[in-house]
Amino acid sequence: MSKELIRLQDVTQVFDGETVLDHVNIYFNDSEFLTLLGPSGCGKTTMLRIIGGFQTPTSGDVFFDGQRINDVPPYKRKVNTVFQKYALFPHLNVYENVAFGLRIPKEAEDGSREKIKLSKEEIDARVREMLEVVSLKGFEHRSIASLSGGQQQRVAIARALVNRPRVLLLDEPLGALDMRLRKDMQQELKRIQQRLGITFINVTHDQEEALAMSDTVVVINEGVIQQIGTPEDIYNEPKNAFVADFIGESNIVDGIMREDKVVEIFNRRFACLDAGFEKDEPVDVVIRPEDVDIVSEAEGQLRGVVTAVTFKGVHYDTIVDFYGFKWLIETTDYCPVDSRIGIKIDPDGIHVMKKSKYSGMFGDYSSYSEEYDEINDPTLVEVDEEGRDDEE
Repeated sequence: MSKELIRLQDVTQVFDGETVLDHVNIYFNDSEFLTLLGPSGCGKTTMLRIIGGFQTPTSGDVFFDGQRINDVPPYKRKVNTVFQKYALFPHLNVYENVAFGLRIPKEAEDGSREKIKLSKEEIDARVREMLEVVSLKGFEHRSIASLSGGQQQRVAIARALVNRPRVLLLDEPLGALDMRLRKDMQQELKRIQQRLGITFINVTHDQEEALAMSDTVVVINEGVIQQIGTPEDIYNEPKNAFVADFIGESNIVDGIMREDKVVEIFNRRFACLDAGFEKDEPVDVVIRPEDVDIVSEAEGQLRGVVTAVTFKGVHYDTIVDFYGFKWLIETTDYCPVDSRIGIKIDPDGIHVMKKSKYSGMFGDYSSYSEEYDEINDPTLVEVDEEGRDDEE
């Protein structure tokens, strides 16, 4: 059974009268790869900064291994951070970048004023060991400028890990990499975490990255934790419409729970696997695009008209209008625009959720084609004010 390592207890963070974290309660286990996932400005980076000691919470407590550490400065915490901008020293080679922190005398853990300085042999052994862990053996004398983005990231990880922290904090570490390299580094980070057996806490807004790398995913929005679970739980059993929409694509429609394992949508009853709701309770119903089967109009449980088709390589993204509500369906069957189709949904393809503040806000793909037009319009470029992080 995993041991609890970090706990945030009733933590609130307020900046200039705005609540960024709202009474957060969460714990992090030893040897766990956990991802804080949410949109820009949701509070995930603030939570990471509080754990690292770069930010003191407005109220609440932070515990590390059972000890309250609110007032412990970052350099005294057994935590290191890898930022999106790696902040490597360009005038130092790979070896010296990794060795830099080891050359600084450290305070003794017994609280005495004596400074501990590592020997040259100890520094050399630890640097070479860490370069091997991050697959950079033989790169010791390479300049930072000669490295690829992925190699620079691994140097930053080695530099953070060489001091042997209990926890590694990763603040959007893959954000500066291209898609192919990002996928490779997802696997690399997971391999490093499993080999070293320490806790990794990763911050990202990339859902695919969170699902691929993590033991546990924490979904955050508006400073409030929406759901904590395994990647499988978060995807297959979302707690509310925000989680269902943020993690992958979802059709989210109004429903009525007529009885256990029977839900009604669009005045038609569907078998499902959910139970424990009140009779005739209004609910939100989530149906993932890949869980919908296209059949002939005569065979369909629901019947609709195709309004848009986008070829995605392996499948078609097909938008279908059902009684004024547009669904996204991922299918290998090509159905031309304006064709009439039917659909079937198996009971395990339907997930029923309690109504929440997010009900009615997501799941209708009426603007799908407009979104594609915006993505492909080179004149539409979003620029953050002064290039600053939304969460800072």
